[in-house]
Amino acid sequence: MQIEEGTILRGKVTGIAPFGAFIELENGKTGLVHISEVSSEYVDDISKHLTTGQNVKVKIISVDENGKISLSIKKAVEDKPKRKPAEKTKRSGGIQGAPEVFEFSHKKKDMEEMSFEDKLLKFKQDSEEKIQDLKRNTEGKRNGGYKRAY
Repeated sequence: MQIEEGTILRGKVTGIAPFGAFIELENGKTGLVHISEVSSEYVDDISKHLTTGQNVKVKIISVDENGKISLSIKKAVEDKPKRKPAEKTKRSGGIQGAPEVFEFSHKKKDMEEMSFEDKLLKFKQDSEEKIQDLKRNTEGKRNGGYKRAY
């Protein structure tokens, strides 16, 4: 069996290190899954995700000139078709100058399926909206909420 980039194979975890896991492939060769390639979520402790002797599906990322094989578990899993991102729902609020489009994707399930970039963009938009609301609410209260008569 020839090792080629992009091939998805089954393997067995033979060792775990703080930086990744060693996987013995079907053909007897061993490759490394770096800790960043174990899961699409942040991995602090690889032992929480993998155990020695566990069978896993891996994708070959690269094979260098020395024969070192780089593997990915998350890319082997990500090859299945992804669901479309949450659609925007139009709603007329009746408020002058208010945006007409609001995105309703706060469900836990939808958030788990969003990519990191989408989550970051959503966080940025939510943060900017909250800052604008805070500025509007505190603007009139700077002078104690009332005007002095002299």
